Amino acid sequence: MAQKATILVVDDERSIRDMLSIYLEREGFEVQCVPDGQAALECCQAQPFDIVIADIKMPKLDGIALLNRVREFAPETIFIMITAFASLESARDSMRQDAWDYITKPFDVKDIRRRIDEALSRKKELVPANGDTSSVESPFGMIGSSPAMSRIFDLIPRAASAKSNVLITGESGTGKELVARAIHYHSSRSENAFVVINCGGIPETLLESELFGYKKGAFTGAQQDKKGFLQAADTGTLFLDEVGDLPPSLQVKLLRVVQERSFTPVGATDEHKVDVRLIAATNKDLAAEVQAGRFREDLFYRLNVINIKLPPLRERREDIPVLVEFFTRKFAREMNKDIGPVSPFIMDCLCDYHFPGNVRELENLIEKSVALAKTSIMLPDVFIEKQEDAAGPGGVEDISGGIPPEGVKLDEILDSVERRHIDAALRQADGSIKKAAEMLGITFRSMRYRLQKHGIAK
Repeated sequence: MAQKATILVVDDERSIRDMLSIYLEREGFEVQCVPDGQAALECCQAQPFDIVIADIKMPKLDGIALLNRVREFAPETIFIMITAFASLESARDSMRQDAWDYITKPFDVKDIRRRIDEALSRKKELVPANGDTSSVESPFGMIGSSPAMSRIFDLIPRAASAKSNVLITGESGTGKELVARAIHYHSSRSENAFVVINCGGIPETLLESELFGYKKGAFTGAQQDKKGFLQAADTGTLFLDEVGDLPPSLQVKLLRVVQERSFTPVGATDEHKVDVRLIAATNKDLAAEVQAGRFREDLFYRLNVINIKLPPLRERREDIPVLVEFFTRKFAREMNKDIGPVSPFIMDCLCDYHFPGNVRELENLIEKSVALAKTSIMLPDVFIEKQEDAAGPGGVEDISGGIPPEGVKLDEILDSVERRHIDAALRQADGSIKKAAEMLGITFRSMRYRLQKHGIAK
């Protein structure tokens, strides 16, 4: 028997809750009702819901704020917003925040049923035919089914249940902040603040006052006391992004925070106690930075209690197709475009590319491609550019440095070059196979064979 879809109804009007509960349960759904956003947030943290139907205007936590909070730990949950405002401005704001749909009061329950069915159909599209949702999205809002990502998904709940400091390492764009957020929102501190500070994005002269805060009169322009990131994160989690860029002077002061759980604001003489969990991330090899004398060894060992190393995308290529499909649907929905599945040719181009910017680069590439698509088919130009960027002059792989020690697969290289040239010729010939064959110096029959071989549509 198929599992019932779960729906959470959030509305401060009891009559609305009762009406929806009776109707949806009769329609075969598993329904839970709560009167406000805060109660809804607690329900979503306790168990996953397929759909949340939430009023926008509510006490304690409004519908849009609830959507944003739930998105941080359960991005797969679909939101349908309810509004009573004739202007619909709030509803449109919710759509910009990635709500699936909105309905206006008074509404027809049959209309709600239709919207729920559409939402559930969309959700099923993201799930492979075998029902293995882990290959699309983990409970932590990350995507991948490769062995490397499975190890990460196994580490996250164990790290979350511990109180130790965590160091997340990996190249830029691999999702270090996503992992940090997942650890926080699955920990006992999830109800409290998650504060992010980019240690490399703030000038050194400002970083100390931003981190520790300052007292009035501490320096020119300090006209009143100001809390720093540490104090803002009290009882919660402080995420130190790019901690490898932290200046030596601040490394000493951060070490004291780690050891003593106390700090002194700039211009103050008294210490402040703080209860904060530290999660740090870096794209640098901190062990090498310690050896080079650029990072304190004692601070490194204090931060590196639990280490989570994120793999680059080129080391988990089997996740690329799922990521491509996910991002394609995401941006097509955001841009209100009807975009079909990515062709095998484009997928081959993406899987052959080494992605120095990792998942972030792939996401940006798909966004650009969806934005530029004039029809329901994404043109391969953007993807081919990426593949050719990784090759030498003429689009042929650069082997000026010789053959790598691990060797190469010559047939795959030749197939890739042939496929790119055939596609380029077809585009130049406006889809004419005969003209493209002439441009490539091969017969029409040979061209037909190669098109079939590479699965390239006219």
